[in-house]
Amino acid sequence: MKIAMHAATADRVRREIVALCCSGLDSGELRRKVLKELRRIVPIDAAWFATVDPATLLFTSSVSDEVLRSAAGRFIDNEFLVDDVNQFVRLAHRASPIATLSAATSGRLDQSERYREILAPLALGDELRVVLRSAGSCWGFMCLHRERGRSGFSDSEVAYVEQLAPHLAVGLRTSLLTPASCAGRGAGIPGLIVMSPDGFVVSTTAAADAWLSDMADYGEPVRLPEAVLGVAARVRARTGREEVPSALLPRARLQTRSGRWLLVHGAQLSGPGQEEQVAIFVEEARAAEVAPLILEAYQLTKREGEIVQLLALGHSTAAIGQRLCITENTIQDHLKSVFDKAGVRSRRELIASIFTTLYMPGVRSEMELGSNGWFAGR
Repeated sequence: MKIAMHAATADRVRREIVALCCSGLDSGELRRKVLKELRRIVPIDAAWFATVDPATLLFTSSVSDEVLRSAAGRFIDNEFLVDDVNQFVRLAHRASPIATLSAATSGRLDQSERYREILAPLALGDELRVVLRSAGSCWGFMCLHRERGRSGFSDSEVAYVEQLAPHLAVGLRTSLLTPASCAGRGAGIPGLIVMSPDGFVVSTTAAADAWLSDMADYGEPVRLPEAVLGVAARVRARTGREEVPSALLPRARLQTRSGRWLLVHGAQLSGPGQEEQVAIFVEEARAAEVAPLILEAYQLTKREGEIVQLLALGHSTAAIGQRLCITENTIQDHLKSVFDKAGVRSRRELIASIFTTLYMPGVRSEMELGSNGWFAGR
């Protein structure tokens, strides 16, 4: 199947999607609008569009159609617990960021366990998966589906989506720099979720319930967020493995609907009656954990990031130079580059921008500061 509309229409939709990616929309609205535009050109029967933590490649939120949300747990188990084609973590390390199920199986879709166990029962056929990378980091994944019986994704459709992928990555990356408005006060205390080996919730604390409500995936306020399901699956996948790459750690940083930053991490439980149960911890992320992600979203170099972090701690140019063994002129050159990337004109504006991103959600929630300078909650 070729691109469904005239080339001029396809080009106009492409320009509209690129404009959306540069418009400063929040992540959820951006993904919904992109999928709406993309459906004007590429026939899509179901779609899943997720953000990820670039450090661990774990899902942090998703926008998806109901047919896929109903099978979210099975898709996540397939991603982390079995060996199948086109899994996102593997695709993220390939030179080409995009692949179809039909191409990976040479047209024999039933060679994929994902097709046999999940897609076929949902009456779905070919799928197109794309990794969204910007400046060497992965900021999201997207998966598009065709109904079973329809022709698979064509070369021209794959090329069209691949052309959009870098722009989509930029849109997701910059959405982290747009503070969300806090809707209300949060508990601010860590929450605990205990899950069974098959992914069901055994018990939760009241704080965990509050966090789950705030981090619910877009369009789905009831089911367990995919961020939690992904961390739990990663814990189960690590069980019994002596050496696990740091990129596969079961932890993810994410921004909730109200704009607050969370750290979701997990561990295997042990003891009588707790065999194979998984504990998921949900807590407010410390500034030290979020700052590297924000600096990466600004696409700063390692040296630029070091300078900004020292600047944020109140160090003078001379002190930064002594600390990093570089001249003050070199620091000024780095800062000029940082200002250009962050869209600011001075150190004061730069620090204000970082403050707004990291601190304003807590301020709007009227949370109290702890002794470490981060919000302690109520």
